[in-house]
Amino acid sequence: MARIIRKLALAGAAAAALSSAPAMAAECGDLTQLALTNGKITAADVVAAGAFRQPAPPGAPPPGVGAGAYGNLPEFCRVQATLTPTSDSDIKVEVWLPTDGWNGKFVGVGNGIWAGQITYSALAETLARGYAVASTDTGHTGNGLTAEWAVGHPEKLVDFGHRAVHEMTVTAKSAIRALYGRAPQHSFWNSCSTGGRQGLMAAHRYPNDYDAISAMAPANPMTTLMTQSMWAGWQPQRAPGAALPMPKLTLLHRAAVGSCDRLDGAEDGLIGRPEACRFDPAMIQCKPGEDAPTCLSEAQVGTAKALYDGIRDPAGKLLAPGWPVGSEMQLGVVAGGPTPFPVALTYFSMLVFGNRPGWDWKSFDYVRDLEAGRAYGAEILDVPSDGLRAFFARGGKLLMSHGWTDGLIPATNALAFREGLLRALPAGQARDQYRLFMVPGMDHCGGGAGASQFDTLGALDAWTASGRAPDTLLATRPSATGGPPGAAPATPRPPMTRPLCPYPAYARYNGSGDINDAANFACVAPS
Repeated sequence: MARIIRKLALAGAAAAALSSAPAMAAECGDLTQLALTNGKITAADVVAAGAFRQPAPPGAPPPGVGAGAYGNLPEFCRVQATLTPTSDSDIKVEVWLPTDGWNGKFVGVGNGIWAGQITYSALAETLARGYAVASTDTGHTGNGLTAEWAVGHPEKLVDFGHRAVHEMTVTAKSAIRALYGRAPQHSFWNSCSTGGRQGLMAAHRYPNDYDAISAMAPANPMTTLMTQSMWAGWQPQRAPGAALPMPKLTLLHRAAVGSCDRLDGAEDGLIGRPEACRFDPAMIQCKPGEDAPTCLSEAQVGTAKALYDGIRDPAGKLLAPGWPVGSEMQLGVVAGGPTPFPVALTYFSMLVFGNRPGWDWKSFDYVRDLEAGRAYGAEILDVPSDGLRAFFARGGKLLMSHGWTDGLIPATNALAFREGLLRALPAGQARDQYRLFMVPGMDHCGGGAGASQFDTLGALDAWTASGRAPDTLLATRPSATGGPPGAAPATPRPPMTRPLCPYPAYARYNGSGDINDAANFACVAPS
């Protein structure tokens, strides 16, 4: 009798699951007939489970965009579209729709740096969790590092800035309604870097597109970030001996950690409270006769201070924040070359000052030209921190996060955005609809020495379902570390878990137990 009861219960559960799953209202191939206002569906095909093969990208994945894993994907309907909201638009979009087991929700995913390619890895990760998902190349093809695609094409810059993601979202929701016979129950945005900026931009310009948005390490305000990247590239070149090669950056990082590691109560090789750190790089300046490999020259100390301090006018007023102490190991990406980071350099050389033949980046005026960069692109590319009122007024939820050791986008930019946002919002909306989580030891969009893996999409989904904003997120650190193709595997690290706390709270070690176990930390307000 007990076995019969269990069988009946299992049968009932299976029937309930089937009845709750949306019935297909159309065949996948029928979506080629779907009428779009600003474009057309170019293909709609069922892809068998595990059969997807990523098209060859136009270049290496940009920073923050990982390689895809497709072998575990379920069967899905792959919809491809070309959108043309203007005569100079050529926006490629893909919408992936589960043919079975759709959870009733839609997710938009974004891009890295200048975009130029569809983010297949993020499509795959999201589809595997049962969501319908969409991505776009934002209207041009490229490796994302240079801006030549926008020269003479102002509408393409608008597509990149905000229009392509909105058009993608409208197209995706139309395809969802056509295939499943109903609109998504909830729509989420979940992305990092340029994708983080795209999420903020959606909340700013198209507040009805998404119900909840995760914006990790947002490249915003983008025009200011371009100047910050120029600044980071200029400081090592400004004087003989001012460069900070990786051995010097490593030396600087170790000194910073040694000075500020214990501010969260744990000596774990991480700076948990960079904003409370009072490290001065002059502490390791070479003394007369000291061995150069163990210290910094006076010029190198000046470089480090400038990177931390940010851009100021002659009166000392801060124009753009610098990088937090602790971000030295990844700063080499923007401060380690003979010229500034190409994303920023080509923004100015090809776009802002494209009408100046022979323009020399070393002539950049960091007061006047910062404003020139804003004047050229802020209306299209930047999200003002007080510009999300309509999104919050309709009940939208915003989850921001940023790694403290991000060397590509200063984590201080997220803090500045938070400051402006809180001034613009009623206290109740700020309390219930907004969270910022700062992540010790996390580099750009992941990686680094800390616990950098956490489920932003799951947090959005749970927040929307329960109405309760997350008071903590659990982050983990994988024991394996990545490396260049063909390199020998690195020595495994001890696994680490750590609670992430809503800023300005931080995770403080309680003084006993394993420092790699989240259970031994608690979120506390700074004194």
